Amino acid sequence: MTSSKRRRIRSDGSHDGGLDRARNPATGIYRIGDYELDVSRVELRRKGDPIPTPPLVFKVVQYLVENRDRVVPKGELLDELWGHRFVSESTLATRVKTARKLLGDDGQAQRMIRTVHGRGYQFVGPLEDAADAEGEEARMPPVAVQFATARAGVRLAIGSTGSGPPLLKVANWMTHVDRDADSPIWGHWVRDLSRHHRFIRYDARGCGLSDRDLAGIALNDLDLWVDDIACVADFLELERFALLGLSQGGPVAIAFAARYPDRVSHLILHGTYAQGMNNRGDPQQVAQASLQVALAKFGWASEDSRFLELFTRQFIPDAGQMERSWFNELQKTSCTGETAAQLEAAMHDADVRELAASVSVPVLVTHGSDDVAVPFEQGRLLAGLIPNATFLPLQCANHVMLERDPAWLEFVAAVDRFTGVG
Repeated sequence: MTSSKRRRIRSDGSHDGGLDRARNPATGIYRIGDYELDVSRVELRRKGDPIPTPPLVFKVVQYLVENRDRVVPKGELLDELWGHRFVSESTLATRVKTARKLLGDDGQAQRMIRTVHGRGYQFVGPLEDAADAEGEEARMPPVAVQFATARAGVRLAIGSTGSGPPLLKVANWMTHVDRDADSPIWGHWVRDLSRHHRFIRYDARGCGLSDRDLAGIALNDLDLWVDDIACVADFLELERFALLGLSQGGPVAIAFAARYPDRVSHLILHGTYAQGMNNRGDPQQVAQASLQVALAKFGWASEDSRFLELFTRQFIPDAGQMERSWFNELQKTSCTGETAAQLEAAMHDADVRELAASVSVPVLVTHGSDDVAVPFEQGRLLAGLIPNATFLPLQCANHVMLERDPAWLEFVAAVDRFTGVG
């Protein structure tokens, strides 16, 4: 069959341009599990990193994705890709084979591209059109930063987005309230948690846009961090609110809920602990804590990115190079090495086991099954300490969940259900 016979003709005699017809003009980006197909840049990426892709192979994937609701005949694909030139079906099969390989697929599994013998091919992979998410992100107004004056005259930078019941995230290091919404690490946290809540977050003392001078401040004083939550809540006139504690913010959130149960409607704890590394009865973890403090102090100031990479790979081990580079840069811009070391050391000494046992508000504890920064066992132990806490294990290795982590949507749905908005 020649290409002229394959060519589809509309009633007006013009060529039916399938690629132009199907292309999403809003974003031109499709998410396929760990992959992104960026039509506007003609780029295939995995975990944010570009994958060298032959142009015709890219077109094969693009056309199948954009016509995913049907089996695309081989003749149609040949016509769209090669036009009037005669090309054998074996050439097309080679391009499809390469496309599968680049997407982590093969002819045996056919998880992404299915062969319908005697007819053609169909895209069957997990696909998310990025238009809805990015359109919502584009509609999100710029973050208006406010400052509340806390103990010792330290000004805390506060950002809030969305509307609905308030959800206050306790400060953890490596944030920057004016930049987080646009970042590949924190952007989806801001966007997704703002959909049904007024999502409030603030930069910790010494971090982001909050005052950086920590001279004379004892960071191992748990009451100091609890008072900072109260300061933010009072400044925003929040009488009762849901509280979210991630990582280092967990012990502080527990202490606040224990002290002010009438102000906390729901407590959500993710990837956190009741005992810092110095209080787990493990000499190896004590030694590791000391090493991390030293690395934080000297690694931040070093031009050698390998120091920062050690921290980055603990927090987001499944990240791509672009995401790791962004996180490395965030470490340097969010705080100084001296501050990083002080914050790291302070939380290694935390022990809120007794406080956890006294918490009386509804509690949801979630934890990644393969979390490197805070072992899964710590989350399990924490949930066991808190009366009537609900424990939700998540299949995830990233301490800070990335948007493409399957566990991320599970986490967001669980938070919405728990707080009564989902």
